[in-house]
Amino acid sequence: MAGELAPANRHDELDAMLRSLNLSHTAKSFADLALRASKANWTHEAFLHEVVRQECEYRSQRRVARLLQQSGLPREKTFRTFQLEPLGPTLRLQLERLRSGAFLEEAMNVIAVGKPGAGKSHLLAALGYDLVVLGQPVLWISTAALVQQLLAAKRDLRLPQELARLDRFACVFLDDIGYVQHDRDEMEVLFTFLAERYERRSVAITTNLVFSEWERIFKHPMTTLAAIDRVVHHAVILDMTAIDSFRAKMAQQAQALPAPATPS
Repeated sequence: MAGELAPANRHDELDAMLRSLNLSHTAKSFADLALRASKANWTHEAFLHEVVRQECEYRSQRRVARLLQQSGLPREKTFRTFQLEPLGPTLRLQLERLRSGAFLEEAMNVIAVGKPGAGKSHLLAALGYDLVVLGQPVLWISTAALVQQLLAAKRDLRLPQELARLDRFACVFLDDIGYVQHDRDEMEVLFTFLAERYERRSVAITTNLVFSEWERIFKHPMTTLAAIDRVVHHAVILDMTAIDSFRAKMAQQAQALPAPATPS
């Protein structure tokens, strides 16, 4: 056909056009895919389907990697490294429902309550990892670090901007809320954060304090009641208070191991 490009020129032009459309992955793979299609006698539709499928899979993997990098999640704490058996059937059922990510659509909160070492942080970090795999932006941060960020933003008169930045995350995971003893300014910014997300965005919290002890965090009874109301109103409570410390068990097991034999 007159005016038809030579194969080499056509390849170069197609490569350039794909890259101009930000389809760099397809630009790298289309030649191999075209060869496979020719050898397997794929239809044009089958070839196009495979090209688009691979591009979508590549973009999904890149998005997950980017979200994971932004999340601050501890990488080693996933469900592959968590023992589900001690949780019991009720907790496991709650967890299975949470792992679908549907609770984010309803702006529901998640609160894991239990003794130190019971696995609360590992459990919620693993949940956060699953949400990232689903393509959801999440943030993992200690309560102390979040409070300091909010205080700094308030001092710089940019607290609304910082709250707006946090609002981009579908769920903010607050680790160890019970360990922080807040003064008045710290309590106020934490309460502002929780109130700002109420019924709009999800918060997941680990705490070693039952709700009746949250006055140690918020100091004032009415503020404590208001904070609990906003957190618990739409929430899934993961009650881990009956679970003993995994760290203590591991230490006991290590002590029970026989000492290594001394070389003669």
